[in-house]
Amino acid sequence: MFITLMKSKIHRAVVTGSNINYVGSITIDRDLMDAAGLLENEKVHVLNVSNGNRFETYIIPGEEKSGIVCINGAAARLVQPGDIVIIISYGLFDIKEALEFRPNIVFVNEKNEITRTC
Repeated sequence: MFITLMKSKIHRAVVTGSNINYVGSITIDRDLMDAAGLLENEKVHVLNVSNGNRFETYIIPGEEKSGIVCINGAAARLVQPGDIVIIISYGLFDIKEALEFRPNIVFVNEKNEITRTC
């Protein structure tokens, strides 16, 4: 049997832009991706704290140290620059792995700079 657990989370990132004319995805600063253990093209859930919208998309890497968190494509209609979002990825684990696994959680400030990880 497998169980789905949170693998990674970027907590309370600030949306820096939205681009409706892009094929789709979320652009995330490569430093944030690395700190959270997120991969290019990985599926994520985006939870908009500011308005309650939730959606799934995939990640494309943004420039390091840019602080970019840009929502692209159709999902751009669900956010505004300045909105606060939580970005979560999940993994499938067998029970033994699940009991020992610890997710990567990244906390950021209003400039999407890492303030702490756990």
